[in-house]
Amino acid sequence: MNPTPEPPLSAIRALAPDAIDALVTHYAPRLNGFLRRLGASAEVAEELVQETFIRLVRHAPTLPDGSRVGAWCFTVARNLWRSHRRWAWLDGTRLLEFAGLRPSVGFGPDDALTARRTRDRLEAALASLPESHREVFLLVVGEGLQPQEVAAALGISPENARQRLARARRHLEEALA
Repeated sequence: MNPTPEPPLSAIRALAPDAIDALVTHYAPRLNGFLRRLGASAEVAEELVQETFIRLVRHAPTLPDGSRVGAWCFTVARNLWRSHRRWAWLDGTRLLEFAGLRPSVGFGPDDALTARRTRDRLEAALASLPESHREVFLLVVGEGLQPQEVAAALGISPENARQRLARARRHLEEALA
């Protein structure tokens, strides 16, 4: 495959329509194929490709000199896929356990509906967390990192990481009460 040269970075930074169109035309099918090979469904891959380009337009004016936009797009798409998988992996029961709560769902005929409603409430509660609290919660509870590791990754103090985690758990408990 003969790679098409990227438009000049100055045109991308200026959000020149021709430059952005050229990037979308060249990279959208490749990003879609990459995401599909990672395991995304056609619908999810398309959504993630669109989100990748939305982020490109948002960040294009601040791209540093020497940036390779194609590499940047693949990195963003991969990170979006990982985030999507993480959310899909965290079903309601696991999220309740992560939040330090115990689900009261049994195995009767109405329990599937109850579990779905609980999962929906929990996802809404997670979405309502401030991003700084949600990311600490997901890194500690979902990824198994220690607060000290999260602090280093986010550039905050370990005490701040512990406070954000405690606040996230308290918020989830209140939202689900």
